Amino acid sequence: MLFAKSGMSAAAISSLFVIWSVTSFALEIPTGVWADVFSRRSLLTIAPILTGAGFALWTLVPSYPAFALGFVLWGAGGALRSGTLQALVYEELARCGASGAYPRVIGRTHAMGMLAVMAATGLAGPVLAAGGYRVVGIASVAACLLCASAARSLPDSRGRAERGPAYRKVFRDGLAEVRRMPAVRRSLLIVAVLMGTAGALDEYVPLLARSTGARPSAVPLLVLVVTAGMTVGGWLAGRGARWAAPALAVAACCLALGAGSGQAAGLVLVALAFGVLEWAMSGADARLQEQIDDESRATVTSVAGFGSEVVAVLTYSAYALGSTWAGPGPLFALSAVPFLLTALVMGRMPAD
Repeated sequence: MLFAKSGMSAAAISSLFVIWSVTSFALEIPTGVWADVFSRRSLLTIAPILTGAGFALWTLVPSYPAFALGFVLWGAGGALRSGTLQALVYEELARCGASGAYPRVIGRTHAMGMLAVMAATGLAGPVLAAGGYRVVGIASVAACLLCASAARSLPDSRGRAERGPAYRKVFRDGLAEVRRMPAVRRSLLIVAVLMGTAGALDEYVPLLARSTGARPSAVPLLVLVVTAGMTVGGWLAGRGARWAAPALAVAACCLALGAGSGQAAGLVLVALAFGVLEWAMSGADARLQEQIDDESRATVTSVAGFGSEVVAVLTYSAYALGSTWAGPGPLFALSAVPFLLTALVMGRMPAD
């Protein structure tokens, strides 16, 4: 790892992750409001440029100050994108009379993103062996610039709103919308729980695979099975939305049974569960978009993003505490409880 190779201790590396998290937390909602005030396409163009600038710093001046500033830039870029992309996609589809396609479009976007990550992971080893961290860094910066170019090509018929007091007004209106509409609050909670819990658990899948007793060489393949399940789930988003609650309940059972089995074959059930979670997340996001106003869309969506970050931190903390007395299998099985409760909440929500 670049940080360890630069002579940094585990404590120093952990402090970088803290800087990254704090930046994301601090900027999540402010950048969402900004996206409701200014051009969303412009913010989506700036976001990967900031991330790429951070990678460039790591490549050119590998040192703690550069790493810290790089994580600040990466966190800022992620915050600019969070909420902004969903708002732009939904509104542009709505203007074309195709808002119903939102879950399918956003789900397939996530699926393609996962495929890109899988491809990049597979290429990282050979590229690192051939050219070292500098070549990997240059390739990362180039990828960010390509993302900025792609973002610049997106439609943005909304244009640029007025500056100044409009920012404070949008912020107040967005929070007021959350306060006065119980349906929006429920949707925010569902999105936060699904995204935060599933996103955090995904980081521990390699530990779960290893705990089954599989050979070290087989662990990456088991992780790939789960990633493939998520990719399929994202690709199928937008279909069968009325079955979201029972499907989520089944996914919770599959997660508990597959992880609790302690067998490598149980990862197939875990993959099925993660696929359903990915599918359900896109549907929950779509339901939220249908319930909020265009003027504060990115603001409210960023509140969901902030909530998912909070849930993720709670999940990390719970996993760390639970790991003192249980292994990955039982912990994953217990993590099915939030999904089952979410399914019960979704089942009690009125139909659209």
